Amino acid sequence: MTIQQVSKARYTTKVFDASYQIPQGKIDKIMALLQMSPSSVNSQPWHFVIASTAEGKARIARAATGAYAYNEPKILKASHVIALCAKTDIDAAYLEQLLDQEEASGRFASADQRAAQHRARSSFVNLHKDERKDMQHWVEKQVYLALGTLLLGAGALNIDACPMEGFDPEILDAELGLKEQGYGSVVLVSLGKRSEDDFNAPLPKSRHALEQVFTRI
Repeated sequence: MTIQQVSKARYTTKVFDASYQIPQGKIDKIMALLQMSPSSVNSQPWHFVIASTAEGKARIARAATGAYAYNEPKILKASHVIALCAKTDIDAAYLEQLLDQEEASGRFASADQRAAQHRARSSFVNLHKDERKDMQHWVEKQVYLALGTLLLGAGALNIDACPMEGFDPEILDAELGLKEQGYGSVVLVSLGKRSEDDFNAPLPKSRHALEQVFTRI
């Protein structure tokens, strides 16, 4: 399928086939896509927790109780569930880690280039941390770039997916020990195969007309 066909064919799966398990080879491709997701100034301020076992999915499902109980079956019946998490801070040590990583990858031909990259990235981080004071919002926007990569990639791999914000992040953060690692959960994505009982599968997609979405200047 072309990328346009994938975007039209994929949809938010509401009911998963609990008997289906995604082959590991496809999960490896999903992980590679997430690893290569774009982010502002290559900040990569994320971590991804993948649950594939019944026990792992049950741990994540503990955050889908009470007002979020409608999402519990989407977690428990899926083949895999990914929790996309955002860093709670970008400090000096992390900025140096990024520089070391980029240098090891061969991105700097000289010390001056490394220093220039550090100045540029630090200016963006300081802009959001000290001036705009929207650091966490900015970081979470990078995670949503990874989410878009994941959803389109899953569609291309013929994997059904359901993104979910309907969970209690405090419960999940405590369950997975995320705060201690410097992260907070942002969004969940269940992956697997649609059930024949999925009411959303046969429904036509509905999007605004091109004339409403685009302005040509």
